[in-house]
This record gives sequence, C-alpha cells and structure tokens, in this order.
Amino acid sequence: MAGHVRYTVVIDACVFYSMLQSDALMSLCTRSLFAAKWSVQIENEWIRALSEKRPNEIDKINRRRDTMRKVVPDWEVPETAVTRLEPCLKLPDPGDTHVLAAAIAGHADCIVTANLKDFPSELINPYGIEIVDPDRFIINQWDLDPIQAIAAFKAMRARWKRPETSPEDFAVAFDRVGLLASAQRLREVAELI
Repeated sequence: MAGHVRYTVVIDACVFYSMLQSDALMSLCTRSLFAAKWSVQIENEWIRALSEKRPNEIDKINRRRDTMRKVVPDWEVPETAVTRLEPCLKLPDPGDTHVLAAAIAGHADCIVTANLKDFPSELINPYGIEIVDPDRFIINQWDLDPIQAIAAFKAMRARWKRPETSPEDFAVAFDRVGLLASAQRLREVAELI
C-alpha cells in the first residue's frame, strides 16, 4: 500500500462517535487539507457505541457510515495489515492497539483522538506518529489553510437542516462538544460562514 502525498490522519472511533466532530473533520478532509484513514474495526467501534445509545437510529447511523465512505473513497486501512501489526504493539489500554496498528499500516502522520492519555508519547513517538486532540487538529488545519477551512465550515453550516442556524448557534454547537478553540475561530469569522 503506497503512502498518501498529503498529510495522512487516522481518526479514532471516539472522534467519529460525535456527529459534529466527525462532520467537521470530513468537511476539512473533502477540502483536501489532509487524507483521512480508518479501519473497519475503528468504524465498527463507533457504530456499535452509537447504536447502543440510539438503537432506533440504526438506519441513520449506517447512512452516516456510507456517506463517510463515499466522501473519502480511500478511507480504508486493510484489516489484514492491522491484525498483523496489533500483537506487536503495547499501549496502556490494549483495546487501542488496533488504532496504532491502523496508523502504522496506513502510513499516517497523526492519530486524531480525544483519548490522549491512551497514546503516551514515549510509546508512540518511535513510530513517527503524532497524537492530536480533535480541537487542536482543526485549529492546525485552519492555520495551514484558512481559506479552505472557512470554506469547509461554511459548507458544513449550509448542510444543516435548520437554515435559521446562525453563525453563533453553529459556534455554540462546537462549544457543546468540547471544540472550544474551533468555536472561537468560528466566532472570529462569523460574517464569512
């Protein structure tokens, strides 16, 4: 499997679990700011967790998965590569080794996760992979290409089913899921989104 010419990111299930965080990252990815990767195991993890919380929304959850696959056609890190690497890896939570294995197999530069403590730098740094929380990652992408980031969030806000959603309402939604720095950036460019 050849590496990607762009900055490549494996997104952890805990980030995909949040619809807003997932939508924000997919919106930035579709603007070619980075290449997003995940494995079927990562995908199954967020789907299982969300299905347990919202058992009546299985069809909606599956449509979300299918949409993500469609907008990022090169998303998949092959499970065979992940399962071969996994036994060789040690992390504080053995349940997270598949994420690191996916990052290694997917030639990722970074893992975006809300569980920073589960990926200690002394265990991850030897693989040349950075661990970044979703809010910091969004800000990093914004700093690298503000025009594309603003365009991504403008398009994201336009997709919301409530057209009356103001830029402030949009920023408040980011606040609610812990994307505080991103929310502040959105407030700073409110007239552009």
